[in-house]
Amino acid sequence: MMNGCEWCDYKDDKWLLYKTFHWSVYLADVQDYVGRCILVLNRHCTSLSNLEASEWVELKTVIDKLEQIYKETLGAELCNWSCLMNNFYKETTPNPHLHLHVRPRYKNAIFINGSAYKDAEFAHHYALRKENVLLDDDKMFLYTQMKQCFIS
Repeated sequence: MMNGCEWCDYKDDKWLLYKTFHWSVYLADVQDYVGRCILVLNRHCTSLSNLEASEWVELKTVIDKLEQIYKETLGAELCNWSCLMNNFYKETTPNPHLHLHVRPRYKNAIFINGSAYKDAEFAHHYALRKENVLLDDDKMFLYTQMKQCFIS
């Protein structure tokens, strides 16, 4: 744990979907892509190359489970994974903490709690600075559905 690190200091488990010894999976606050999640390493680490073998193994298990939920439960066609870390380096004193973003991508409209959502950029790179697309009630419904999938 490192003082002054946004992820080490993060205490709000409101959108926590799943936690293992090494990783925490959160439903992202901004749902610009339906089901977008953030996987955060539970210890302070600055890059993928600094992961320990046990963290890699556990990451594979978390990825497998998350992609299964996206594909089998939500109907995602594929997943876009990114570990960019750029925003940390906008600070005068960068303090990066390893985390990954995953954006499930949908060829067909996805229905959450009766509302339809279409992935307008399907088969293209994800859009930067895209607006939140998921209604608040639908986000809570999705969170409950995904959390239940992790438990079962």
